[in-house]
Amino acid sequence: MFEKLFLLVKNNAGKAVMENPEIPEKDREAVINEASSSIIEVLKGQMESGRLKDLVKYFQYPDIYKNPLINSVVNKFANKLNRFYGIDPKSALTTANSLIPPVMLELIKQSKSEQNKEFALSSFLSKINGNRADLSGLVNEMMVA
Repeated sequence: MFEKLFLLVKNNAGKAVMENPEIPEKDREAVINEASSSIIEVLKGQMESGRLKDLVKYFQYPDIYKNPLINSVVNKFANKLNRFYGIDPKSALTTANSLIPPVMLELIKQSKSEQNKEFALSSFLSKINGNRADLSGLVNEMMVA
C-alpha cells in the first residue's frame, strides 16, 4: 500500500519535482518519498490524536484547498524540503503546494474506487495505524453518520 502511495505521488510529481530545477536529479526519488511520508505522518497524527472522525469526513467531503489537513501536509513537506534539501522556504512551499493537493485529491478518488481495495479508506487507515486494529467497522459507521 505504501508503494502505491509512492507511485501516486510520483505520477503527480511532474513540474513540482521532476522538472523542478531546484531539486537535483539525484534527490528527486528521495523528495517523492518525503512527500509520501509527509502524507502518512499527518494522517497517522490525526488518528493518534483522536481525530479519526475528522479524517473520515475529509475523505467524504474534500473541500481540498480549505482543509487544515492539507495545510498540515503541505507545511510538513515544505519543511522537509527546506531542512534536508536546502530549498529556500518560499520555493519549498510553492513546490509542496503544487504537489500535495493534487495527490490528496487523487488519494480521495482512489479511496472511493471499487477497483482499488488497497486504498479503501478503512483498509488504508488500518495500514497507516500499523494494522494494530481493524478500523473498517468504525470507519464505515462514521461514514454513515
